[in-house]
Amino acid sequence: MGRALEPWEEIERSILTTYHKRLWTPFVSALKQYDLIQPGDRIAVCISGGKDSMLLAKLMQLLQRHSDFPFETRFLVMDPGYRPENRALIEENAQRLNIPITVFESDIFEVANETEKNPCYLCARMRRGFLYSQARDLGCNKIALGHHRNDVVETTLIAMFYGAQLQAMLPRLRSTNFPGMELIRPLYCVREEDIIAWKERNSLRFLQCACRLTEGIPEDGPGDSKRQEIKLLLRNLHQTNPNLENSIFRSLHAVHLDTFPAYKTGGTYHSFLERFDGDMPEE
Repeated sequence: MGRALEPWEEIERSILTTYHKRLWTPFVSALKQYDLIQPGDRIAVCISGGKDSMLLAKLMQLLQRHSDFPFETRFLVMDPGYRPENRALIEENAQRLNIPITVFESDIFEVANETEKNPCYLCARMRRGFLYSQARDLGCNKIALGHHRNDVVETTLIAMFYGAQLQAMLPRLRSTNFPGMELIRPLYCVREEDIIAWKERNSLRFLQCACRLTEGIPEDGPGDSKRQEIKLLLRNLHQTNPNLENSIFRSLHAVHLDTFPAYKTGGTYHSFLERFDGDMPEE
């Protein structure tokens, strides 16, 4: 009779067996489709303490173990001003998942919470800057964030409904403020519902957000933000069209610019009139 598995071993086994098709396969698919990791990369896997970033860290660990080429990882946790119990939860989960985290502190919550206009936007921007800076100091050339497929779909609809623009979320970006640094999103093709299923299957409890705006929201529960409004809308529409999210996601990979009256690229506005007398398609 073999030895009993450690909790982190059980969690890893669930990813490679029960959730292989729902987590591991779309994770690897995104890496290949968008060319996210190259040999010799040194990647800072950014952990917020939520389910998405914790799963990402575990997947990146497994990838290192099974990869055909060498790359390095550092598991980076920024404490933006968490309450002691929230900081402790992150550390406990990292230990349970056998993830060797590096923690650094900042005052982001204190600064962002003092503004009444777009505190979430300010918080996200400040987080990104701190993470890039810390990752660079650790010798990393990339940061990996835990945005999943639902984030991609929701961001697209938020931009359309509330920003009056068609704008998506890319799986890979070059930093404009930190030359030589890139941002990658390895969970780009992973569905949130499958992350939640994996979390519940392993009886895991992760941090939600822990800022003053979301502290009272149950984990994975609805809130008052525009993103949560979109989540609820999609949830309702899903009842009559189960393939809706998949259709929106696939549409981002099949944009027909010739059918748009205008678009922007590289910050420059272009009208269909620029090519109307040239190579415009006919009806």
